[in-house]
Amino acid sequence: MAWTLLILGGCFEVGFTTCLRFVDGFRNLPWTLAFLGSVSLSMGLLEVASRSIPMGTAYAVWGGIGALGTVIVGMIWFGEPINAARLLLIAGLVGCIAGLKLLH
Repeated sequence: MAWTLLILGGCFEVGFTTCLRFVDGFRNLPWTLAFLGSVSLSMGLLEVASRSIPMGTAYAVWGGIGALGTVIVGMIWFGEPINAARLLLIAGLVGCIAGLKLLH
């Protein structure tokens, strides 16, 4: 269950980083509220998951999921470049996250 919560927390990290694109200095209230909700859920789920998963592992996996998801969102929805080097680095990140899960 802890790993499921950690993965869900990483997904909410993608949510809050994506919201940052639209908060406009925290003047855009709907996006600011979405940001605050996402960051609260993300951190809360990380905290709960880290009760059962070593903190270093939990944080690395949570951050990796957030980074991976944010890069993918950027490429799909915001027209960020897609090239072989980026895809190779994404694959490396996925491998590192999977490796940390396997070592736990």
